[in-house]
Amino acid sequence: MKNYKTQMEAAKKGIITPEMKIVAEKEFMEVEKLMALVACGQVAIPANIMHTSLSPEGIGTGLKTKINVNLGVSGDCKNYQQELEKVKLSLKFGAEAIMDLSNFGKTNTFRQELIKLSPAMIGTVPMYDAIGYLEKDLLAITPQDFMRVVRAHAEEGVDFMTIHAGINRRAIETFKRDGRRMNIVSRGGSLLFAWMEMTGNENPFYEYYDEFLEILREYDVTISLGDALRPGCIDDSSDSSQLGELIELGHLTKRAWAKDVQVLVEGPGHMAMNEIAANMAIQKRLCHNAPFYVLGPLVTDIAPGYDHITSAIGGAIAAASGADFLCYVTPAEHLRLPDIDDVKEGIIASKIAAHAADIAKGIPHAREIDNKMAEARRKVDWDAMFEIAIDSEKARAYFESTPPEDKHSCSMCGKMCAVRTTNMILEGKTVAFYSEN
Repeated sequence: MKNYKTQMEAAKKGIITPEMKIVAEKEFMEVEKLMALVACGQVAIPANIMHTSLSPEGIGTGLKTKINVNLGVSGDCKNYQQELEKVKLSLKFGAEAIMDLSNFGKTNTFRQELIKLSPAMIGTVPMYDAIGYLEKDLLAITPQDFMRVVRAHAEEGVDFMTIHAGINRRAIETFKRDGRRMNIVSRGGSLLFAWMEMTGNENPFYEYYDEFLEILREYDVTISLGDALRPGCIDDSSDSSQLGELIELGHLTKRAWAKDVQVLVEGPGHMAMNEIAANMAIQKRLCHNAPFYVLGPLVTDIAPGYDHITSAIGGAIAAASGADFLCYVTPAEHLRLPDIDDVKEGIIASKIAAHAADIAKGIPHAREIDNKMAEARRKVDWDAMFEIAIDSEKARAYFESTPPEDKHSCSMCGKMCAVRTTNMILEGKTVAFYSEN
């Protein structure tokens, strides 16, 4: 019988868990080093004891940048089968985490099926689910009701939960005093803001924080401290509301660690490129080097339909500057619930950003796959290139859509291909274009 409740408690006691062994092997890291990082909170291994299909992953210092895929039904789009297809696609392309953000109806049936089949970490935002789960209007929900929903998600096997505990009365006073161009754009944050304003009460996730932590500790659920006051446009970034909440999240991080609950801290949504690196450094300082989970940041506000690109730009800079976990953004952001093609585009963009950042950070073996691609390209080995590519099917389809006359080139350059020309000269051949060699 194990004598620990959470990965953090085990690490503090010097116990190497099976999950730590798996993560250390995946990350090419000595397990003792990983254990020390888990013990001090710089690495989290979200692994609910009820999630038996999980393939554990680590998030944090010295590890590969992980990505999360958001999915789930809404009142306007209630096709659970389509959401399961998105799950399968996410797993196919190597997403390490999936967040079920369903906000309509009885979502637990879908979530239980998701947890049963998914080796990826599963996250939720209990605040989203509260209204449908409880079948109550927002004003009628009590702090005890919120606890019921959190416990239900924990019992189902959710590995990490976004809890917006930092938006307390003090944070709201700052927000209302200073104002913003886009106000509050966090769905969970806006619901809590409304509940607090309508009831006159303190944020229940803040007021009863220790009680929520006890539930999370029981199932080893990682708390993802939500950024309810994240900037929703670049003009609101790095303002008093965002940074004031971040300071509070730093205090909440230490309180969670004191109870052996692992922590992720969530970060900004929209931010100009020149502010990103500084924000990553500030977050790590204020939140004691806890793993940082960022949405984007989206580096401009004028690209609806292309926000997977604005997000990937910001995500690459953020991860290279210290962020550990990227939440994908799809082309449908700000416009609609994403369809399966949107999900694929979002995943690929986020994977590119994460991998590019890992190269920049010098993560062990990150460059190896790029070197393999370079070797395949030097040899003009198309099959090897397709196998290595992040999206093999798309790469092959593009190549075959306009086939080259010479298999040692593509239709872009034909016989003038630089690689072909150089290879021929190095092989002692003559390069000619109007006669056969």
